[in-house]
Amino acid sequence: MSGNEQESIFIKAASTHNGAMSLIIGGGLIGVGALMIIFLPQLLFLPGVFIISGGIVGLIIGWFKLREPEHSFEITKECIIYHHRRGKWRIKWDNIQRIDVPRITKGMETVELEMLGFRLKRTDPFLDNISLRLITHLLMEQRPLVMHSAEPGCETGRCYGDDMMEGEKFVREDGKEIKGVLAMFGNRMQKLKTRLGYDVFISTNEIDRSPQAFIQLLRECQDTVQRDTDKAS
Repeated sequence: MSGNEQESIFIKAASTHNGAMSLIIGGGLIGVGALMIIFLPQLLFLPGVFIISGGIVGLIIGWFKLREPEHSFEITKECIIYHHRRGKWRIKWDNIQRIDVPRITKGMETVELEMLGFRLKRTDPFLDNISLRLITHLLMEQRPLVMHSAEPGCETGRCYGDDMMEGEKFVREDGKEIKGVLAMFGNRMQKLKTRLGYDVFISTNEIDRSPQAFIQLLRECQDTVQRDTDKAS
């Protein structure tokens, strides 16, 4: 990411692949089902209804895939930018302490989550660079992560605690008290960092390669940025 290399690296989410194909297949199934109902014997009416239902599901899946941004991640010399249809967040390289796959303990085993974790040095810059609509989405999406309780008596690792709801007041690192969904997300980040070791989480469905390959790419980019910074100073 220095010298003659490209200014940005774009990552496409695996979950958005084949959106147009899903629409085509869904539309085709609806057409086949409709023809079966109209022209074929009454005996095939119910199978035709099932085929149409499958086509409708295909259309819905394709529509949601096409609604997502073209790229889920943009990697630049300055930062990592995550794009979502509800907004985006931004993390500068010098604010990343660690990137890895979060792990939990189930009984005697250590299990990797299908997530990527970012451990931050400071949370204030992150809270300043995330949209409120995306925060609302993440508060709901991350509820399963909260269930990964650290309590020794939780054998499944998915126990419900008394703190599923986040407080509506949060004191930032600069001492300023904030309220509302931003405060709730600040409390959520603090809670997940205590339990799982990371502040920010992204599903592996948001990347176009294996988690380890993506982590290696980010680490190499961070090392390159750090070397360029050291040379310039």
